Amino acid sequence: MAQAAPSKPLKIEVPNKPKALLPDTFAGWVATAPPQTTTDAAQADAANAAALKEYDFTDGALATFKRDGATLSLRAMRFTDLSGAYGCYSFYRQNGWPRADIGTGAASDHNRVLFWVGNTVVDANFSQIGPMSASELRELAKQIPVPHGNKALAPPILAFLPQDSMDKQTTHYALGAASYASGGVLPAEIAGFDRGAEAVTASYSLRSGPATLTIFNYPTPQLAMAQEARIRAYLKAGSAAQPAWPKALQDSDLASLEVRRSGPLVALVSGDAIPDESHKLLEQVHFDADLTAIPQPVESEVAKTGRLLFGIATLVGIGSLAAILLGFFLGGGRALYRIARGKPVSSVYETEFIRLNLEK
Repeated sequence: MAQAAPSKPLKIEVPNKPKALLPDTFAGWVATAPPQTTTDAAQADAANAAALKEYDFTDGALATFKRDGATLSLRAMRFTDLSGAYGCYSFYRQNGWPRADIGTGAASDHNRVLFWVGNTVVDANFSQIGPMSASELRELAKQIPVPHGNKALAPPILAFLPQDSMDKQTTHYALGAASYASGGVLPAEIAGFDRGAEAVTASYSLRSGPATLTIFNYPTPQLAMAQEARIRAYLKAGSAAQPAWPKALQDSDLASLEVRRSGPLVALVSGDAIPDESHKLLEQVHFDADLTAIPQPVESEVAKTGRLLFGIATLVGIGSLAAILLGFFLGGGRALYRIARGKPVSSVYETEFIRLNLEK
């Protein structure tokens, strides 16, 4: 009796464990306890949980590190993609914070350093800042996992910001009313975030004075057209506007306030620059739609059969006409030849007989 072949051991593949947001040690800093992880935005930042959710917060980690009697508190927040991380970074960073060379972008405020890399934002607070603090955080940034593919793409709306005279440390990207509140010029209810808007603001140092450019991006040009009319009406209402103008509008030169739409974009310029310069800044915001070839529908089998039959009928018609013309040409030529010899047009009129040439 044949023995059954031994069965192969079952191979179980264990998925790779996701890399932790924060390490236990780096650059001589040692965590006092394992980093506390959370998927609740309220635990990451209770005061700004709504804004974190708008940026699509996924998880975070909190940890305290010690080294030579100094303390470093770290809060890492991860988002679905790079857009959310950049938005969160711009939300926390305040205008005027000096730029730092850490990760993809960074800014500092005394003992506090804020930086982002990939889809993660890190908020670091030193008990005592030192000359090597930036270098130590750069080492930490190298250990933070980064996304790939579509999750590593920057918000497309940033490309519409004119670069000349722009203070890059003042850009603010918002995806909702809560995240727009910290750097917005208009009231959130006028901006139209309930209609799927996203917004970016930036400050410009023009020759005649400072200006703020706000760009709203809506899902369709039709929505943008409706929002443009709404914003124009709000600005025209002035002191009678409801809700009341925010301080950013109240401090602006009324002659320089201007709104312009380009495709799904609605741009607003405010501030103290003269109207000519504000207008030139606004005119630089232009939406270019990428033209994509629309695939044509595939031809059906019925249409193919009809085209085949029509082709056959055409071919038969051409062949028949060619045969008739050829018959006229050959038959007519033969008839002319017989007439030229004095014979009847057709040979059917000739008497047929058998002739025998017999010689004696």
